[in-house]
Amino acid sequence: MPAGWPGARPPRRRGTGVPRRGRDRRAEILLPVPGSRRIGLIGSDAPRVAVVGGGIAGLAAATGLAERGVRVTVYERDDQLGGRLAGWPVRLADGSDATMSRGFHAFFRQYYNLRGLLRRADPGLSMLRALPDYPLRHSDGLYDSFAKVPRTPPWSALGFAALSPSFGLRDAVGMNARAALPLLDVRVPDVHHALDDVSAWDFLEGIGFPASARHLAFEVFSRSFFADPRELSAAELALMFHIYFLGSSEGLLFDVPAEPFPTALWDPLACYLTGLGVDLRTGHTVGTVTPHAAGGADLACEGRPARRYDAVVLALDAVGLRRLVDASAGLGDAPWRRRVARLRGAPPFLVSRLWLDRPVAADRPGFLGTSGYGGLDNVSVLDRWEGEAARWARRTGGSVVELHAYAVDPGADRIREQKDLLAQLHRVYPETGAARIVDERHEWRADCPLFTVGSYRDRPTVRTPHQDVMVAGDLVRTDLPVALMERAATSGFLAANALLERWGVRGQTLWTVPARGRSAVLRALASRGGA
Repeated sequence: MPAGWPGARPPRRRGTGVPRRGRDRRAEILLPVPGSRRIGLIGSDAPRVAVVGGGIAGLAAATGLAERGVRVTVYERDDQLGGRLAGWPVRLADGSDATMSRGFHAFFRQYYNLRGLLRRADPGLSMLRALPDYPLRHSDGLYDSFAKVPRTPPWSALGFAALSPSFGLRDAVGMNARAALPLLDVRVPDVHHALDDVSAWDFLEGIGFPASARHLAFEVFSRSFFADPRELSAAELALMFHIYFLGSSEGLLFDVPAEPFPTALWDPLACYLTGLGVDLRTGHTVGTVTPHAAGGADLACEGRPARRYDAVVLALDAVGLRRLVDASAGLGDAPWRRRVARLRGAPPFLVSRLWLDRPVAADRPGFLGTSGYGGLDNVSVLDRWEGEAARWARRTGGSVVELHAYAVDPGADRIREQKDLLAQLHRVYPETGAARIVDERHEWRADCPLFTVGSYRDRPTVRTPHQDVMVAGDLVRTDLPVALMERAATSGFLAANALLERWGVRGQTLWTVPARGRSAVLRALASRGGA
């Protein structure tokens, strides 16, 4: 049983002797390079590794290393672990204590490696709660649901098209089937070479998808990258289509944490890691990393003397990685530094959380994706699934609602955008128009990676010009069918595995959805289209 499955007994994949991570029997296993189970050296003689960044990628790297006897120190700039899934305490206007965060995140069943990380502290994943549906609503009245859509490809895509009011016979006849063929056999990394020079918008225009279907389905994916589809690489869009529709039978339904992120995820994982001897240093900003030709690197935090480590994992967002590389003159060679300098961040996004003095209508879903409502991309009624919000709602008779706006114009008036989101909420859920706002919090951030057209070849990989310095995060090019939070977790484990391989230690076993289209018939059709 791989490390990280304490007490867990998931079903085994036939012929491998290794537990399967999900229901998809075609999920692919990535076995690490053979080696010993742990570092042979103990105590002060064991290698020392610094992980810069305490988000998903950094915590995955720390886990993979510490479980095998490596001495790990995690440096996190903020006072909380979790990165873009961090949470922090706030005091509401009514005197209540609450937890604020950067907003809703969906934990899809395809996130094998992320869920494996969380199993370290909770083998049964009891901290996650399944939402019954992933509804999508357009302002013209169209409403899509995934609750009754089959999960096994190709019936998943066909079922969605058949059940969706967004698709009609006239729409299907008008589509350019040949232009859509690349979606039928997405191969990684080939899809990036084929579609990276095309925008997601132009790709959909070429297929001729009906506008309503494009808004309700595909733009949901592109905006998951906090990006306008006119800027997003079509390869990333096609990869998302593969992961959720035609490459996996896990489906599009997902789980959410049953409590705020710190309580449900990071506090338990921090306890697990400290039990392994990991030194978690929050509130520490790393200023420079200086590799040595003989091996290892010096790491200096702001206002503190440099410390020597045998290896370093840089698990930062695009902005943080650019800043650190720019400040560290000896880090990387010139071509690598230029690639890092070209990394772009996605436009700003807004998360508005409202504590209302009355409930949202009982039939409202816990999560609703929206399109055509100005800048509003989705609405969450947190008290439907998060314990802290539910307790506040029961005590006050109110409700806790969260609004998201992705890819906001950097020059937009922020106060006006916040007011517009509230106005759009009143359109979507009219009963909220009469509610008094007990308290409200607005989080503006701009630190997500942007996978622009033609940028794939420029993205850094896990390995760098230094054998003792690795990079991890959702900005990393892994050449695997992973995205978003799962890309962060996978890259963190890959960074750990690369270091462990040098020390003769077997790393973490990983899983992904199939790396190519799973249907022989659809693969044949795609092949004919490319001929």
